[in-house]
Amino acid sequence: MICGKEDGLFINVVSSSMVLRAEVLMRRALALGCAAGVILAAGLTMAADEPPVGKDGAPMILIPNGCFTMGTNNIGAEQGQGFPNEGPEHTVCLKASYIDQFEITIARYAKFMEATKHNPPPLWDEDAVASAGDRPIVDVTWQDADVYCKWAGRRLPTEAEWEKAARGTDARRYPWGHMQPYPDLANYNRGDWVSYPVTLAPVTYGTEGMSVRHGTTQGGRSPYGVYNTAGNASEWVADWYGRDYYSKSPKDNPTGPPSGERKVFRGGSWIDSPRNLRVTARFSADPTFQDKSMGFRCAMDASKEAQQTAGK
Repeated sequence: MICGKEDGLFINVVSSSMVLRAEVLMRRALALGCAAGVILAAGLTMAADEPPVGKDGAPMILIPNGCFTMGTNNIGAEQGQGFPNEGPEHTVCLKASYIDQFEITIARYAKFMEATKHNPPPLWDEDAVASAGDRPIVDVTWQDADVYCKWAGRRLPTEAEWEKAARGTDARRYPWGHMQPYPDLANYNRGDWVSYPVTLAPVTYGTEGMSVRHGTTQGGRSPYGVYNTAGNASEWVADWYGRDYYSKSPKDNPTGPPSGERKVFRGGSWIDSPRNLRVTARFSADPTFQDKSMGFRCAMDASKEAQQTAGK
């Protein structure tokens, strides 16, 4: 938008994710005059470097482009070892993308249901929005998760995107490193279901207490700052499941088998043992499967500008 030929000033929309905000700022600049427009433009340019916020208000984390180690060759029956479907270890290279910093919460899912008239999960309790709105939504099918992410202007992450976001590039066993889980790092091994507020932890859980004493300054977060990729709720991802997919997976931006009968879910949950919380652990279920342990988070492609600057 040109404020005036004599000034030569304009608002530069530097990111496609900022278009809506840009339109608002342009209208304000027109109303306030050119000088005010300069200030607003500066604010827009700075904001464009920040990760986007989804239509549902969910904050996102930029996962930079580049390669990482996916899967493991440490297959066996011991607690810290992988299951056969986790091998072979292989290098995967991904484009930059964004992923939700937190699991989708009960409060956000309630707004989605209100806006779309989508059917609630079988477990749904209206009181949970007030008492446990900051807990992850659970008991959702893969289709529920897919519809939500599309409504929010995003998509489910691929299995490879999810693992990189949880693991980083140093081939660690858990989001925080190789150390076994502790209750303050992750919500796991909880036994029988009690209720949303009792069984589930807030999606911001895992950054206080014993984690600091053990030197894990990130707490239970991943190297990129993504919360609860181990425990709390298992998470649906986009891919169809293939037990031996890793043996034939492409190196660049894999998206799983072209078809299948089961969808992949990741991350372990409140009911799982430490072995199932490892970042390489893979599980699968029918897309219509519902369980009190099953939730999700969303992802989206990075803009061209973010693709160019990610990792620099």
